[in-house]
Amino acid sequence: MSNAALLAQSNLQVKTALTSLEEVLFWFEKTTSNFIPADILHQCQIALTEGFTNVVRHAHRSLPETTPIELEVRIFSPWIEIKIWDRGEPFNLEKALESVRQMHADPLEHEGGRGLIFMSKLTDELYYIRLDDQRNCLVMRKQI
Repeated sequence: MSNAALLAQSNLQVKTALTSLEEVLFWFEKTTSNFIPADILHQCQIALTEGFTNVVRHAHRSLPETTPIELEVRIFSPWIEIKIWDRGEPFNLEKALESVRQMHADPLEHEGGRGLIFMSKLTDELYYIRLDDQRNCLVMRKQI
């Protein structure tokens, strides 16, 4: 992936509020719509929505609304990469996904963990890392 040419990149910072989602989706569509097909755009919008709302509802639930959520989208010729940084406690994404899959025969029929399943199914790569500056970063990549 490191040999691909960067076609577009944009960053956004919003407050911790579900009402910020409209701004996030507007920014995302404006940045990406000229570079990726509509079906991929729609899948990425769903994954982005799930990732963003998980930060607001879970990672930042006990933090003030002024706590920033940082986002970045980068588009390369063969893929799109979406990053969301939060300031919540560390979170083991793989363990949470496995737990949801084991608890329910069809995880999409149950509300808890459904967003994680959507993100996993709609992206080609999904991971969550803890950074040295005490932030977390959710990374989603999808081939285009």
